[in-house]
Amino acid sequence: MKKVVLNLIGREGLLSKAVQMGFDSFILEKAGEDQKNLNIYTPEKTGYVRHGLKPGQVPRLMVKTPEDLNTVVEYARKGCDEVVIATADWKIIPTENLIAMLRGVDCAVLAEVGGVVEAELFLNILERGVDGVVVTPRSEQELALLQELVRKPSKLPLVEALVEEVRDVGVGDRACIDTVSMLELGEGLLVGSMSTMFFLIHNESIGSSFTSPRPFRVNAGAVHSYILMPNGQTRYLSELEAGTRVLIVSRTGDTRITSVGRVKIERRPMRLVRASADGVTGAVTVQNAETIRFITARGDLIPVTELKKGDRILAYVSEVRGRHFGMAVDETVVEK
Repeated sequence: MKKVVLNLIGREGLLSKAVQMGFDSFILEKAGEDQKNLNIYTPEKTGYVRHGLKPGQVPRLMVKTPEDLNTVVEYARKGCDEVVIATADWKIIPTENLIAMLRGVDCAVLAEVGGVVEAELFLNILERGVDGVVVTPRSEQELALLQELVRKPSKLPLVEALVEEVRDVGVGDRACIDTVSMLELGEGLLVGSMSTMFFLIHNESIGSSFTSPRPFRVNAGAVHSYILMPNGQTRYLSELEAGTRVLIVSRTGDTRITSVGRVKIERRPMRLVRASADGVTGAVTVQNAETIRFITARGDLIPVTELKKGDRILAYVSEVRGRHFGMAVDETVVEK
């Protein structure tokens, strides 16, 4: 899991809320006696002193030139377990080079960033990202966005689910999720009627003679359905609204986060799909239309209107066997 160090100097009022949200690493003017279960960084001339869970020295280095990269590597090879870097006008290229130079070296690189957007960028550089970021949050809303970035899985293990049944179930209410991002071929949302299995529903980037491409849209399914969220919890499709952050997943399991721009709920004919994988059976109910497509392991798209028993489609099988208000619960729950 990626590390986020919150600089709360001058913003100490956010400390208790941040701890409640699960953050445990903070930059403060001084460490308190009641903070021994946290990682507290206090500033000094050459970087930080780390108190609490893992005491030690953490150097802070400015990266402006190629020689500065060599200095960071020298610190790492001398046994420094963590280093904070600050970049100037050039940010991405120097950081990419540093990540490549430190492969195989046991030293965590924490990058100072200017906000949530830059944090997401640095955490995904070269598909690996830095080991963590140092960021100054301005509000509780920013804390929530940072929490999503940290908890979001970088990759999900998708499996082939064997379709066991496809049948019409009459008219129902379905939700189209219009995002603020252009989705790529092979990307979609993970949706399911049960907490154990989520099916990868493709976006509408494929047009036809009757429809124009809408690559920002996923016609996700019936309003009762679960959608897997960036923090590992679930929401009902009916609960999503403009501004909700959702998890976009590719057919290879890679993930990213975007926001909902609009949710359209309309009454349409619906079709039930039931499938099994790894000894788990799941189901999803979607609109009965050619624009709703499932994905195969090879990347082929199968419209639900053509889907049949015996087909294999991509799904995510969750270890969670029960949900309570979207959160995982350890209790006996039967869904069918």
